[in-house]
Amino acid sequence: MKTFGISVLVLAGAAVAPAWSCDLCAVYSSFASRGESGKGWVAGVAEQFTRYGSLQTDGASVANPDGQYMNSSISQVFVGYNFKSRVGVQVNLPVIHRSYRRVDDTGAVDTGSESGVGDLSLLGHWAPVQEQYKNGIFRWNLLGGLKLPTGNTRRLAEPEFGAVHGHDLALGSGSVDGLVGTGVFASWNRWFFTANSQYAIRTEGDYGRRYANDLTWSGGPGYFLVTTDNLNLSLQANITGEYKGTDRDNGAVDPETAMRAVFLGPQLEVSYKDKYNFSLGGDLPVSIRASGTQAVPDYRVRAAFTVRF
Repeated sequence: MKTFGISVLVLAGAAVAPAWSCDLCAVYSSFASRGESGKGWVAGVAEQFTRYGSLQTDGASVANPDGQYMNSSISQVFVGYNFKSRVGVQVNLPVIHRSYRRVDDTGAVDTGSESGVGDLSLLGHWAPVQEQYKNGIFRWNLLGGLKLPTGNTRRLAEPEFGAVHGHDLALGSGSVDGLVGTGVFASWNRWFFTANSQYAIRTEGDYGRRYANDLTWSGGPGYFLVTTDNLNLSLQANITGEYKGTDRDNGAVDPETAMRAVFLGPQLEVSYKDKYNFSLGGDLPVSIRASGTQAVPDYRVRAAFTVRF
């Protein structure tokens, strides 16, 4: 088994930043958890579908007799370039589709959908530590970048409406935000471990909305089920989480925006000829606490396809 070669394309999908109430914070990095090696181009698409079909009020589950929900699909198209084994850049453009049903205090029902491009992200990565051993590899990545206001923000102008709010449906924030993160990949024989975190530093955007800063993290142990010169197959137990505070609306606290959540689920990863990589994972919530009244996730499905040139 060529340990370093296996590590090159493992777990691209694990780098999908967790996202639920703060879908706008989701930024996919193809470099965050892999043992990336060599120079050249990388491109692909990462998809995350989240079903919000349960309601909470101040952290307590409540009935949903009117069937309020939001289905959120975010497809991130990305292209990147490694200048050398430790330094690279990446551009992400999300394509978003959200369908919903919500009911206000008077019983009026509103159903519909929102689609379009989201906020463009520019990312850079650097690996200050990259060590190869006889039976394993260790790599530490640092990530930084900017999110630019390319997504439509018209939904931010809406008044609060049921359990699915305008800031949940908006495709963009109208703000220029900072992104910083770090990731670790370690392997020993057939076992491996990943740990990643990302922090979004938000500024005020359109309509006086300032999304709260958001911390997301993911990782867990995994095992290579198949290892050959051309094909590698791995399975990981992936745990993800998010902590997000309350947004501000024209300086006033919006009480229906904070959330703490933890998810757990499996992730399957396949790489072929150190060029093609596909990952598929699912997440179920093990702990969610939302402020105010919000629709919260029932499950998530994640997939990613990456090609190196």
